[in-house]
Amino acid sequence: MLTTTARTTIASATPPSSPRLVLTPVRDRQAVLDGGWWPRSWDPVAELPGLVLALSARYGTIRQVMLNNVAWDTRFSRLAVGDGVVRVGWFASVDPAVVIATTYAGDQVDLLVVPPRTDAAAAEKAMAEAADPATRTRAQHILSASPTAPGGHTVRPMVSR
Repeated sequence: MLTTTARTTIASATPPSSPRLVLTPVRDRQAVLDGGWWPRSWDPVAELPGLVLALSARYGTIRQVMLNNVAWDTRFSRLAVGDGVVRVGWFASVDPAVVIATTYAGDQVDLLVVPPRTDAAAAEKAMAEAADPATRTRAQHILSASPTAPGGHTVRPMVSR
């Protein structure tokens, strides 16, 4: 049964922020990831519009975004972005360290999600590795290999907060 929130198209009350995003210079079909994204929070209403606009400018209009259903603060099924609406899917099977975007042309863009409170140097290193077309490392392994965040917390996404 869908809740009212799930059936409603959500719109952010604030303009989209510029995403902290590093993308591969050239897409390589054998690469595991297409880049890395470092959101400022786990609030998808605040974070996704800027990401969707940036990805749409690079790859073509984004029609759907898929996220882990536990890692983020809220869930909804549609998000107003610019002049359009993006469907948002929430799945236990999606790695918490990954966001998957799909264009109307059917192209899939897989991004490493660096946890918001990650130390800047560690986040930049992880995003750079994820954006390297030669990298064959999965998202969780990139994060687990990164230095720790301030306060000794590991850079791994937290699935229960």
